[in-house]
Amino acid sequence: MPSSKVTPETYHMLHRRSAARHVNPTLLRAFNTQLRVIHALLMREIHTRYGRENIGFLWVIGEPILFCAGVAIVWTAIRPSHEHGLKMTAMVVTGYVPLTMWRHSSGRAVKAFEVNSTLLYHQLVTPLDIIVARAVLEIIGTILAGVLVVTGAVMLGYMEWPVDWGLVLAGLGFTCYFCFAFAILLAPLTERSEFLEKAMSITMYLSLPLTGAFIMTDWLPSRYQWILEASPLADSIEMIRQGVFGLKVVPHYSVPYMLASCTIMLMVGMYLSMHSRKYIEM
Repeated sequence: MPSSKVTPETYHMLHRRSAARHVNPTLLRAFNTQLRVIHALLMREIHTRYGRENIGFLWVIGEPILFCAGVAIVWTAIRPSHEHGLKMTAMVVTGYVPLTMWRHSSGRAVKAFEVNSTLLYHQLVTPLDIIVARAVLEIIGTILAGVLVVTGAVMLGYMEWPVDWGLVLAGLGFTCYFCFAFAILLAPLTERSEFLEKAMSITMYLSLPLTGAFIMTDWLPSRYQWILEASPLADSIEMIRQGVFGLKVVPHYSVPYMLASCTIMLMVGMYLSMHSRKYIEM
């Protein structure tokens, strides 16, 4: 609203100038504008989901911590301390943190456009911005939770620091890339198919053995190893575990395959997202 020192004519002139900046913008200006839109959507998502009471936005980290730490404690309590020569807690943490990232980012992608359809009345907001903001929030929250869980496990003596931080960071980067691309692809598909929306939660549970979260590919009979090698998420977890355990494990992953599969998912997902307005119930 105009202040008392700004006349209505001046206010409308400034408003027209602001609107004019979005007509035929340069590539850099358009990129910066969409970054601000995504940042605003991300802040809105935090406030609407977690509110301002109690620990508020810290639940972005707290929720995945409860999942990851809870599962690690239960598995450590009921399973042998070592499996195939590897500490059970380290096995669970290195698998369940990436699994949590995938499940949370995918869960928030289902019908993401429909539940935020009112935002699409704003000229600068696109379906792609909505799903990017949601996926980024889940990925950042899970990474911070994973750092805290791993630090706690190391300080309590249940696992050691990684022997190769480069491989851990590379594997984590591929995990983020896969979760982001999968969410971008899943969001427009669930807008187009009600069956996929209903079946997604069941499908994710049934596909847990294909994620490699609780097993190494090398532990499988050789004729079945291709199943986990075909999963980009299992490949990235194998890379993380090689960085954590070093020569104690025999990893099975392919960097070109992970790059190609995630990039194809991302390209298809971006195309479908940008052409999904007609499928959204507004």
